Formats: sequence, structure tokens, C-alpha cells
Amino acid sequence: MIYPIVAYGDTVLKKKASAIDFSQLDVPKLAADMFETMYLAHGVGLAAPQIGKSIRLFVVDAEAMDEEKLKGFKKVFVNAEMIAETGELWPYEEGCLSIPGIRGEVMRHNTIRIKYQDENGQQHEDTFDGMAARVIQHEYDHIEGKLFTDYFSPLRKRLLKAKLTNISKGIADNEYKMSFPLLSKAR
Repeated sequence: MIYPIVAYGDTVLKKKASAIDFSQLDVPKLAADMFETMYLAHGVGLAAPQIGKSIRLFVVDAEAMDEEKLKGFKKVFVNAEMIAETGELWPYEEGCLSIPGIRGEVMRHNTIRIKYQDENGQQHEDTFDGMAARVIQHEYDHIEGKLFTDYFSPLRKRLLKAKLTNISKGIADNEYKMSFPLLSKAR
């Protein structure tokens, strides 16, 4: 199932997501649907709040970024908890499926340690670095109610205010189905 991606301005994107109870949700099915939605939108990560579900689930597949270290880097993160963000901070221009047409430089730590469950409920604790760490941090922020634009300077935020408001009204350059908070239906 393809879900519409929730656009900037929807309150679900600014809310800390709830833990998942595997007995209450078909996690493998939802994760598969999220991958399908993400691929259709040409993304490398997608968090459940971006499809309107305030739960602690995100998927990543960064192989399309064409970095040797990212070959086969496809994972599902359920009930993730960031244990540590370490190493040098480094800049990279990020974008987000919920905020089409806006990109900006974000400083993130080079190395992370994260505890999570996979789609089958198996517990993991792993360390990631480089671009893999960055993709995970971006998606993890979504389940914490944080957007990449929150890292922008106050001046940059003021300069983008009209564009962000337009996105929430459905005035966006998107090639995938989206749900806009200031419109009554997805388009």
C-alpha cells in the first residue's frame, strides 16, 4: 500500500512518537508498505510520522546514494533509542520528503550507537558511521518530533517561512502523493 506523505505543518511531524507493541500491529507489513512509499518518492528513509502514524518506526535504504559503504544498507528500526552520537560534526545538505523543494546544510555527528528492534521484534544494538549514521539520525529525529529545518539558523527559517507555509497549503513541487495539513485531502 502506498501512503500519502504528510507535508510540513502537520502536527504529527512535531510530536514525539509512541512505542510500538508488536501484538497490536503488523510491523512487517507496515514496514514493507513504507519501503514501497519511500521508493515511489525516491527517498532513502521514511519515518512513520511522515505517513501520519505517530509510532516509533522508520525504514532506510541508502543504497541509491551510490556510496560503496551503503551497498545493501537497508534496515527497519522499531522502538529505536539513540545511545550515543559521537565523533566530529560534519555538514551535509539534507532534504526531506515531507518538505519538498527545500534543502539545507545540517551538522551531524559522524558516529552513532543505537538500540532498536527489527521488523520481527529482534533486539539489536549497532554502531553506524558516515552517511549511514546521518540517514539514521535524520529519520530518528522524525520519531522525536524534530525536522531537519529545526537545525537552521533563525535568519534562514525567516527566509523560508513563506515557502514552508506554501508547502503546508499544498503549493509544493512534489511528484508523489502527499497530504497537506491546510488542505482537506491528499493530492
